[in-house]
Amino acid sequence: MKTGKTISIMLLALTGILFSSCATIPKGAVAVTPFNKAEYLGKWYEIARLDFKFERGLNNTTAQYSLNDDGTIRVVNRGYAYADDKWKEAEAKAKFVGDENVAMLKVSFFGPFYSGYNVIALDEDYQYALVAGKNLKYLWILARETTIPDDVRERYLQIAREIGFDTSALIWVEHNR
Repeated sequence: MKTGKTISIMLLALTGILFSSCATIPKGAVAVTPFNKAEYLGKWYEIARLDFKFERGLNNTTAQYSLNDDGTIRVVNRGYAYADDKWKEAEAKAKFVGDENVAMLKVSFFGPFYSGYNVIALDEDYQYALVAGKNLKYLWILARETTIPDDVRERYLQIAREIGFDTSALIWVEHNR
């Protein structure tokens, strides 16, 4: 009987760990609502990002979002690797965590493994977006063009700082190809 109780406690603890590690948005961040999926689709230029291994060394980075037949979103990220002197591309699938009216999604580049993709600031014309990953290690500023107005940049940086992002670590992406 004691062994069964111990296993139950261990399973309960493991379940708690799994669910707490599956957070899709950083504490203090709020996904944009209302959100219009159709307006968000299309090409976005990466203006700035917190560096991480899958984009390390890339510039001229873009994200292209389109609708899959099953209602999920096809994501194609593209960037130029100067060290290799070639373009690199990665394809993923994104789907909403809950209601499509809330800009909280999860994206998968590797089969069944998903990570958070949360639009936490967006202008009313869907020209500029601030996107947070699942935690404070992932942040992007996106725009429909290769530049962003200073006032939008400063507003997005302020939002990110208030949440706890280290904006001094942002890489400002070059678009010259």
